[in-house]
Amino acid sequence: MNKQILSIFVFCAFSCSTQAQELKGGISDSMMQQIKQSYANTPSDKAIRNAIGNNDIRKLALNQDNLKGMDTHFSIKVPSKGITDQKSSGRCWLFTGLNVMRAKAIAKHNLGAFEFSQTYPFFFDQLEKANLFLQGIIDTSSKPMDDKMVEWLFRNPLSDGGTFTGVADIVSKYGLVPKDVMPETNSSENTSRMAGLIALKLREQGLQLRELAAKGAKPAAIEKTKTEMLSVIYRMLVLNLGVPPTEFTWTEHNAKGEPVSTETYTPLSFLK
Repeated sequence: MNKQILSIFVFCAFSCSTQAQELKGGISDSMMQQIKQSYANTPSDKAIRNAIGNNDIRKLALNQDNLKGMDTHFSIKVPSKGITDQKSSGRCWLFTGLNVMRAKAIAKHNLGAFEFSQTYPFFFDQLEKANLFLQGIIDTSSKPMDDKMVEWLFRNPLSDGGTFTGVADIVSKYGLVPKDVMPETNSSENTSRMAGLIALKLREQGLQLRELAAKGAKPAAIEKTKTEMLSVIYRMLVLNLGVPPTEFTWTEHNAKGEPVSTETYTPLSFLK
């Protein structure tokens, strides 16, 4: 088996295992509570989050002359209740999965234009993948740095790509919210910069975990350190994507735009 085939096999195996983990090494409910409670949501954090969420570099680079030659006429128009756009992100898997659910929800409840928030499950997808990387570092801490798996982990700490099964896993664990409850931000629509910064932090944390293991730290101490590291990643995600809601009030409108009901939900109760 040559190196290229081996790399593809390892990549596929790693990608298929990026679902929300419930078993040993996964993010448990108690760990999630510790991570959430560590985030202070200070005024300065809010200011940073607003700045990151409302600046679009594409608008600064817009060439007005190019717009003059664009032909926006189409001979065939397909009726729909609004399209979804992943923009400059690798979230095609997430948009596809949510659009399947979206079509069912619109038909069942006779809704007008409606979208699930793509940012909400993406937030937890990135947190789960960060945990998967850190747990992978712990599990391979006895191997040398030039081990192929260790090399691969440090080269690919996380990505915004995924699979349909990943949608099912994330949604089943964390639920769903409407798009207006957790809307898109500049970083969710243009993920490369955020992903690059989180990857750098994860590599730094990975080295720290390996050093801790090399010094003979007990599993409980390593697990505690991992949770603290995930708290840092959680804050980075909040600053880029917003605070994931734990409870919200939403008014359902029918296809005519008329209000049908107003209820208070958690993400999991809204999913159900």
